[in-house]
Amino acid sequence: MYGYATLNGGTVGGAGGPTTTVTNLADLRAAVIGTTPKIVQISGIIVGDGEVVDVGNYTTVVGIGSNSGLTGSGFRVKKSKNVILRNLQLSLSPAPTDLIELQTSTNIWVDVSASRPRQAICSNSLKHNTFTSDLTHDKDYYDGQLDMNHGTDFVTVSWNIFQQHYKCSLVGGSDNTGDEDSGHLRVTYHHNHFYEINSRTPSLRFGTGHIYNSHFENVLTSGMDSRDGAQMLIESNQFTNVYDPIETVLNGGYAIQQNNIFTNSTIIGAVAAGNLTSLPYSYVLDPVANIPAIVLAGAGAGKVTGL
Repeated sequence: MYGYATLNGGTVGGAGGPTTTVTNLADLRAAVIGTTPKIVQISGIIVGDGEVVDVGNYTTVVGIGSNSGLTGSGFRVKKSKNVILRNLQLSLSPAPTDLIELQTSTNIWVDVSASRPRQAICSNSLKHNTFTSDLTHDKDYYDGQLDMNHGTDFVTVSWNIFQQHYKCSLVGGSDNTGDEDSGHLRVTYHHNHFYEINSRTPSLRFGTGHIYNSHFENVLTSGMDSRDGAQMLIESNQFTNVYDPIETVLNGGYAIQQNNIFTNSTIIGAVAAGNLTSLPYSYVLDPVANIPAIVLAGAGAGKVTGL
């Protein structure tokens, strides 16, 4: 684990607690609540009911194998801490339920993927977590794939596939929540693959975002959007066929971008230079030229060792 989830005492999820395996929605809901440490294994794809599955403190939710997770509902971590979500296939949750929503929570590690296999791009595309919807419905038919709001803090998002979705990842739910979000919403995104996404990869209000070693491919309307005073450090990523990959001046945010590769991807307008030049944690950058191969080989459900 790297990034902001390593701070504030670290993120251990349900380590040390009992392990429960679930195969249906009722058992899943019962297993993930509560405040004591616990590891909940999902076997197979559980069909949801459109409503949230609330996750309590000190919980690890992990999929077994390469095709386990939740469809038609999403996880909500609300007023909780120390939660790990790994190796999950997450898909097709109708609005207003996000695939994952983090609300007023701290120390969260999202290391999952939500997508369908893309044989033309990668014959083995099931990895840590995969998030999938579609672009055939109206843009408001689904909500977010991974949204964070109401002062959530110390989050790492790693080795996920986000694909085929309109509004991917919103950090900071409103322009009017500065009082609770300023000084919080610290999040690291690394080694993620954003594919056929319309926008929000991510969109960040008020907070602090470090985005590195990720692959952005076929983004239709806008990529990263730094707004409402947010600070972003964007380094050693590859952007391929991304419309307006980094936006700052439209909504009053800031960013420093360095050592990124842009292929058929042009930043529209100036990038308002920020002050996020160093991070309070250690990390190692992979060579930017190798990022597509590294991310495609390692991101998504079914690529987590030790499960």
